[in-house]
Amino acid sequence: MATDRAVALLVLRVAGAGLLLTMGAIHLYLWSDGYRDLAKIGVLFLLNAIGAGVLGLAVLASPTRYLGVPAVLGSLFTLGTLAGLVVSLTSGLFGFQEVIGAPWVRTTIWVESAGVLVLAGLAVLAFAGAGRPGRRQGWGRLPSGSATSGGGSAQPVGHGHWPGRRTPR
Repeated sequence: MATDRAVALLVLRVAGAGLLLTMGAIHLYLWSDGYRDLAKIGVLFLLNAIGAGVLGLAVLASPTRYLGVPAVLGSLFTLGTLAGLVVSLTSGLFGFQEVIGAPWVRTTIWVESAGVLVLAGLAVLAFAGAGRPGRRQGWGRLPSGSATSGGGSAQPVGHGHWPGRRTPR
């Protein structure tokens, strides 16, 4: 039976990847619909579509123990994209001024805002579980394969020194 944490990780992983891929699809569509003709903006839209696709797939495919990394990168990437849209709406970006009534602007704001929050939540949850018991060897356990790990009379560990390890303070 899956734990609540595992279910939350799965839901946030799929939602975060979906939001990244949706953001990339919107930018690719807009690029092909005419934004490619804008000097710097066109290239940025294409790069955004590629980056969102790569990060979306990384969020889906990463092992759970490394999931926090693409989640953080995806959240920051999405936040940067949202910031670029806000700048474009307010003061203009590279000589281009976007308007709120333009096609896909409101949808993009919702998708990117949700993406930032979902991916940040995924990163927090993924990093919070990175050192959970059972995932990797903790300080209070004997190393596997040691003389007393197979059922001997082992004493609690954590205040001594293991070769190659530093004792936590």
